[in-house]
Amino acid sequence: MKERYSLGSYLAGAAVARTGDEMSGPALLLAGLAITGSPTSAALLLAGITVSAAVGGPVFGALLDRAVRPGPLLAGALTAYGTGLALLLVGLGRLPIAVTVAVAVVAGLLGPALSGGWTAQLPRVVPPEALPRANGLDAMTFNLASLVGPALAGVVAALCGASLGVVTAIVLIGLALPVAWRLPAARAREPGPASVGADLAAGFRCVWRTRPLARATVSSVVSCAGQGVLVACAPLLGERALGGADHGAVLLSGIAASALLTNAALARCPRPPAADTAVWGGAALQAGALLLAATGVPVLLVVGVLVAGAGEGPQLTALFAVRHREAPEHLRSQVFTTGASLKITGFAVGAAVAGPLAARSLTAGLLTAAGLEALAVLAFAAITLVGGRSR
Repeated sequence: MKERYSLGSYLAGAAVARTGDEMSGPALLLAGLAITGSPTSAALLLAGITVSAAVGGPVFGALLDRAVRPGPLLAGALTAYGTGLALLLVGLGRLPIAVTVAVAVVAGLLGPALSGGWTAQLPRVVPPEALPRANGLDAMTFNLASLVGPALAGVVAALCGASLGVVTAIVLIGLALPVAWRLPAARAREPGPASVGADLAAGFRCVWRTRPLARATVSSVVSCAGQGVLVACAPLLGERALGGADHGAVLLSGIAASALLTNAALARCPRPPAADTAVWGGAALQAGALLLAATGVPVLLVVGVLVAGAGEGPQLTALFAVRHREAPEHLRSQVFTTGASLKITGFAVGAAVAGPLAARSLTAGLLTAAGLEALAVLAFAAITLVGGRSR
């Protein structure tokens, strides 16, 4: 199977699925605003499709771990997510907002399938000696998606209308279906718990009792909350420091581009930083970057954007490496999807907190983001010193 299923196929499928995912949120936000005319309704749709990931991720991961052929299950999740987006688009302006938000919540349950669900399959695609390089390339598809997805949503909405942005996201997710379906089959499943509920309990125990996994998970979730604060502050930051709210999107694209270039450079490095070091080191770099951004000086802001990306990109690659290294094979999908869902929730919480805070004081919002990144470093150190036992 591995001879017929190449790493290139995997990366292409993961990249288009993740680009569709990164595009779907902004596109849905723009479509909701255009159709309903209400910023509140549009924000509720975006919140709905992200907030339920914390529930859906662990359950879907447990199902993937139990599947002999995870490909069709992942393809089914992508189909259901795309269908949910289509139903949202059809229902906007025709159904009560409460109903469309409920549809968004249900669709959001499958959001982690587009992130952690793919990455957990990587050891089945490449041999163990090729996994570090493949892991770095896989992380780069996230950077690429976060760079292209939101920008594409804005371009399509401007040229063809907001609704076409959602349609484009659905098409991108659909393009990944054949690649997902053909993912290699799992090896014989190790003896384990008999029920999905027991698998869920085993997965959570694995994450919290394996010290490297626990500290990487907690640190990355707190760091992602800081990233959520920054994203929520971006429009105001662009308006006040660079002369236009739309420049905030340019700043976010700059972070993604810097992350992509940094990961590309590290992929060629013969001795890259240790994965555990890069997890907390990435958060530390982002804390410093946010302090630079909080000054409001345009030059320092640009430097901060580049430094933030240089921390964010390797941090994600390192997080994947820790999960691949520490997660037992029969729980790997659940570890990845649980981690993805917690990060999505952390991001949503950070963005929600940042809204009212940034409206009162942009500097306070950015300092809060920097504080969260610093807290991520402290959390890593604390769990290292007093955390649970190693596996």
